[in-house]
Amino acid sequence: MAEMAERKADPGPLEPGILRRVLGMWALGRIFSLALLGCWYVVSRGARWNFGPYPMPVTSYMDFLAGWDADRYGAIAEYGYPQAIPVDASGDVMPNNWAFLPVFPMLERALAAAAGMPWQIAGVVISIAASAGATVMLFLLVRRVASGRQAWWAAVLFTFGPLSFVFSLAYAESLFLLLLFSALLLAVLRRYAWITPIGVVAGFTRPGVVALALGLAVVFAVRWMRRRHDPFRIREMAGLGAAVVTTAIAGFAWPFIADAVTGLGNVYVRTETAWWIPFVGDGAFVPLTPWFRFAITYAGPIGAILVVLVIAAFAWWVSSRPVRRLGIEVVAFAAAYGIYLFAVFLPQQSILRLVMPLSPLLGDERLSATPRRRRWLLATCLALQAVAVFLLWTIGYP
Repeated sequence: MAEMAERKADPGPLEPGILRRVLGMWALGRIFSLALLGCWYVVSRGARWNFGPYPMPVTSYMDFLAGWDADRYGAIAEYGYPQAIPVDASGDVMPNNWAFLPVFPMLERALAAAAGMPWQIAGVVISIAASAGATVMLFLLVRRVASGRQAWWAAVLFTFGPLSFVFSLAYAESLFLLLLFSALLLAVLRRYAWITPIGVVAGFTRPGVVALALGLAVVFAVRWMRRRHDPFRIREMAGLGAAVVTTAIAGFAWPFIADAVTGLGNVYVRTETAWWIPFVGDGAFVPLTPWFRFAITYAGPIGAILVVLVIAAFAWWVSSRPVRRLGIEVVAFAAAYGIYLFAVFLPQQSILRLVMPLSPLLGDERLSATPRRRRWLLATCLALQAVAVFLLWTIGYP
């Protein structure tokens, strides 16, 4: 704990031109992703494959970039949220737009109205622009807690990672990651009061900000225990305490808002679990069980053992010495977010997209230790991204 709690020395001023290099590398990543998406768009058009949330053939390239969940953000931008919740013949809630939080569609609507463009273009523009900010913030965050080499390669692997094509789609991931990495950087810099507005906005952008609140609570506890060796000033206590409370409230608020607007109970959770039915069938949501439920459904007792092994492997990684050197802020959030994913999400294909907030762990010094390892990791990322665009976007649910 002392190793994680020790405050890193100031790494000094940024190297001249380094942010231009980071943004140049980010631009190459987006060009690569858009090229891959364009290739699979042409193939899917030629093969007349169905695509999107409904069994319809691919139309324009822009619609290709704004399908699946992006189509739901667009519907919210244009029409708002439904007051009548769809249910099936058994009375179970069906998938609906209450599963998607409001900040991204609000920005889509504002940009579309201001620039006179379709919501599809607005969504893609916001996502790509936010991904630039997220890449810079991740670089600055890792640079503050590790070496310049680790920061650079964390940003490279983030930019070219298998799921980085999502940054070129009309999805809310980029915006959420920009807010999250900004909050973690502020926590490392101990500018706690500024986290509060960021945490509130993030809480209405994507699910998961409760993990940030939990991680910040751990930081508060560690700083309190070490206050004799590392003074924890009243102003810092107040700022960090306010950030924990307000971020937690924002993270838990949406289910209550959904219930109040629709007049039904537990609407948000019932909506989220409606997507689970094709995988594990109907059933009540019980925290800390979805991974076991999914694994046992498909692999029986062996599946449960595999889940335990995955949990153990993640715990080992987060608690390993190279990760602990990234500091208490990164480690506490990573552990909290891992617990959050395990507690509430079903590990189907979307889980690959949902692990992206763990990107600060790409600062692990072992990932960039040798030139050969760096080359192999980058080549693997590029190859897997081509596969992911095909499997998790073009023909399968993302």
